[in-house]
Amino acid sequence: MSRAAGTAGAATRPNIVVVLLDDVGFGAAGTFGGPVATPTLDALSDQGLRYNRFHTTAICSPTRASLLTGRDAHATGVGTVLNSAFDHPAYCGVLKPETAPVAGMLREAGYSTACIGKWHLAPTWESSQAGPFDRWPTGQGFDTFYGFLGGETHQFQPTLFEGTRPVERPDRDGYHLTEDLVDRSLDWVRMQRSMKPEQPFFLYLAPGATHAPLHVPQAWSEKYAGAFDAGWDEMREATHARQLATGVIPQGSGLTPRPQEIPAWADLPADERRVATRLMEVYAGFLEHTDVQIGRLVDGLKESGDFDNTLFCYVVGDNGSSAEGAVPGSINYMGALQGMQESLEAQLAGLDRIGGPDSYAQYPAGWAWAMTAPFQWMKQVASHLGGTRNPMVLTWPDGIDSAGEVRRQFAHVNDLAPTLLEVAGMAAPAEVGGVAQLPMDGTSLVYSFDDATAPERHDTQYFEVNGHRSIYHRGWLASAHHGGVPWTVGRPGTPRDFAEDRWELYDLESDFSQSVDLAERHPERLAEMVGLFEAEAARVGILPLMDARVSRTRMPNLSEGRTSFTFHPGVVGVPEGQAPRMVGRSWHLRAGITVDDTARGVVATMGGRAAGWSLWLDAAGAPHLTYRTFEVDSVHLAGETLEAGRHELEVIHRYDGGGRGRGAELALVVDGTEVARGRVRATPPAVFSIDETFDIGTTTGSPVGDHPVSWPFTGGTIARVDIELDG
Repeated sequence: MSRAAGTAGAATRPNIVVVLLDDVGFGAAGTFGGPVATPTLDALSDQGLRYNRFHTTAICSPTRASLLTGRDAHATGVGTVLNSAFDHPAYCGVLKPETAPVAGMLREAGYSTACIGKWHLAPTWESSQAGPFDRWPTGQGFDTFYGFLGGETHQFQPTLFEGTRPVERPDRDGYHLTEDLVDRSLDWVRMQRSMKPEQPFFLYLAPGATHAPLHVPQAWSEKYAGAFDAGWDEMREATHARQLATGVIPQGSGLTPRPQEIPAWADLPADERRVATRLMEVYAGFLEHTDVQIGRLVDGLKESGDFDNTLFCYVVGDNGSSAEGAVPGSINYMGALQGMQESLEAQLAGLDRIGGPDSYAQYPAGWAWAMTAPFQWMKQVASHLGGTRNPMVLTWPDGIDSAGEVRRQFAHVNDLAPTLLEVAGMAAPAEVGGVAQLPMDGTSLVYSFDDATAPERHDTQYFEVNGHRSIYHRGWLASAHHGGVPWTVGRPGTPRDFAEDRWELYDLESDFSQSVDLAERHPERLAEMVGLFEAEAARVGILPLMDARVSRTRMPNLSEGRTSFTFHPGVVGVPEGQAPRMVGRSWHLRAGITVDDTARGVVATMGGRAAGWSLWLDAAGAPHLTYRTFEVDSVHLAGETLEAGRHELEVIHRYDGGGRGRGAELALVVDGTEVARGRVRATPPAVFSIDETFDIGTTTGSPVGDHPVSWPFTGGTIARVDIELDG
């Protein structure tokens, strides 16, 4: 029998660690039959429990909102990824005060709390240094925050914040973000133990891994050289066989077929296979590297004597594998997402860059599909288990007697918050900050800790993302795919009537992998299930249904309606979406600076290695303008070394017009004289990046220009930077 109830209210309340990986499918990790070694997950599963029917929301921000609040994502206001938020109460991307995160509840109960890693729950118009900071981690119940705010970041040159301040990454050779996040986690735990040894702690560690860009030290990807030469069809079959052999999935679970939108491996030309295998080798190295870093955290907890009384929850992915690299995969997937896929020739020429700081890679959709074995589809597709089912391993040596077992009760990410509260010996408060709280939708999993046969308590759960939808109820699942493919983010979709969608029906008690559609055999049950979905959708306020791919309305924007801007030093870390909109139009930048003979550094910049522009001085004090459009084109303009004194630098960007993503003429002007001119044949259709920023006097993420990371302006002063749009 579980000891959880016996320890929950005592002075030995457990510490809590929740680790949430990003974009990892059910069939990726070796612990769950996948092709990638995950030694830490293996060891934890031997000591604890593997949950093989644990579910997420199928996409990033909603999963995080649901995990932290214990509510259904739409009820929190975060029913879609923040990048796609629009003006609707269930999809606005703003956490509602009546659905407060569990961190604040634990803090009120005496826990120290830290969020380290990815947040992705602060709307962009509240993500600059202008604030407000209410929806940053430190405004949502966490004492400490170190990490990044958006959906992704460069793993070697990340955009980082500490508390509410932009900070530079540690200046050391061989830096990688995942290693840094674990270092900071260990430092924080050790500080708690040094200063407050009797106080329990809650650590929420959310690496950016393994979300694109796929970045990992080369030695890790080299371990997998040749491992995927047989292709995604064979890899998926091998994974399925291992899952059956190890008992991760029940005997008789079928292997679902490949979607027609993804080609067979055998049909790919040899050069395309070469690129695809290299991308997968990098992904595999990235996942193993991440798992090994989590192992350092586990080792640290054991060394400090904290591990045995720590509820350690390791969630392997916030959704299924990501197919956002599209069918060919990409060296620079930010371009591919916007319809600017690089050529095969460019991919072959850049093979050695993949995984390193000068790439922004994502693997092909075929690998994403293979790593959701044995299920259908992948990330974004909430109608099918490939999008919504993720592995979870849970350990607590002092509180759980069972070890090395599989738990098969239905579970959902919204179950974690009530689980944490129960092991901490507290009930969800009726009010938080004077605001009456909605009841939690999740169900504590403590009942399952030491009883593999306990009847499941979470017997109904709906799912919805981009119109893809499903409903689980007492062993049955009804699913409706809303068309399209999950690799056209950033490009307008085609509206489709929801009445065109066909509902499918599955008996998950006998069909673990959702492989046998019973809709025609059980029309009455299907009608009941569809009615239940409609009732749940009405409860959380998403009727009539909307598709975030085509139904986006503009959200608040700090630069909306403005064409004239003045900035001064100290303006750093501004999300691109809240800075002057500089794609698809002409613009003019003027910077007044004073320099001495040691002047160097960034004057102004937007974007990063994936794409962007930067005005900067080199080590000799010469001005440069760098403009990158993914792998499509780039231009670099330079002038002569500036003499000591006052100068005016200008950038003139003349857009060709005539549609999205067209070319532009660029000129660098020094003290009224044009010193260089160039042309890019294409510019970004929508954005330079997702998580890079606009900065004056430094760059807070990866650099656009060919200079060291950050490259702060020194040896002079920047008086002001003026930007005129459409001028």
